[in-house]
Amino acid sequence: TAVVAQGPDTLWTKTFGGTNYDIGYAVQQITDSGYIIVGYTQSFGTGYSDVYLVKTNVGGDTTWTKTYGGIYDDYGYSVQETFDGGYIIAGETESYSIPVQVPDVYLIKTDADGDTEWTRTYGGVGYADGGCSVQQTSDSGYIIVGYTKSFGPGIHYYPNAYLIKTNASGDTMWTRTYGGDDSDIGRSVCQATDNGYLIVGNSSSFGMGWIDVYIIKTDVDGDTEWTRVYGDYYANDIGYSAQQCSDGGYIITGGTESYGAGISDVYLIKINEMGNTEWTVTYGGTRFDVGHSAWETSDNGYIIVGYTKSF
Repeated sequence: TAVVAQGPDTLWTKTFGGTNYDIGYAVQQITDSGYIIVGYTQSFGTGYSDVYLVKTNVGGDTTWTKTYGGIYDDYGYSVQETFDGGYIIAGETESYSIPVQVPDVYLIKTDADGDTEWTRTYGGVGYADGGCSVQQTSDSGYIIVGYTKSFGPGIHYYPNAYLIKTNASGDTMWTRTYGGDDSDIGRSVCQATDNGYLIVGNSSSFGMGWIDVYIIKTDVDGDTEWTRVYGDYYANDIGYSAQQCSDGGYIITGGTESYGAGISDVYLIKINEMGNTEWTVTYGGTRFDVGHSAWETSDNGYIIVGYTKSF
């Protein structure tokens, strides 16, 4: 039996873009109570796809928009307001990669008005690398997670999870790869209270399924402390988001084909600070349902957003 709770009334909805494809991948409420949104646009900018940054007021009305990139495809997947009131964006670029049209990790630092302060690219030469998530760290630097075909055990054939630590100027301090000789991707990263990092994504190198949820806990230098995989045989299970909770544990969300009522269900996993499972829950109907982001709420519950084909 599907139970559908009565949701709150919608305060407002807004759309942003032009006459072509324009997609938003991440949003955050910022200190002035407005919102910052990142994704990509094919309506504006200089290339076929450009990074698209939209700043709104508290009512969702556009304050300003910016595009970043060159003549080829460039995408923004993650944005965060920085300590100085500017923004840090992570994604991938084909305009500024080596060679062009083979993606590299793309990091963009802007001021409070969205004007570029600096950009950096990371990766190897001739093979695909991309950034999926960025967070400013307690030392004012940045931690980026994504994938690389340039480095790691799957080099040149399969992606490995790719962690990059930079200083406040975006200069590389260290990099790490995680995974095996099959496909492994890091999709979200958060800094833990012990100054280490928690990464979530998916792995085909480890676990029991074709693709399993892949969780990696590292120390402050990116060295692995423990890993966990979740999934079952002959199924796909992917983690998209990880956040540390007030009790020191972590909440992870994604999609599972191994468990639940449908072809794919929203998958919520709660683990303690040592990586031990406290509980797992699935949500959805008989079709495809996936969770893309989860946060702990002020009443110690959780809020999840994703998509559904069941309802």
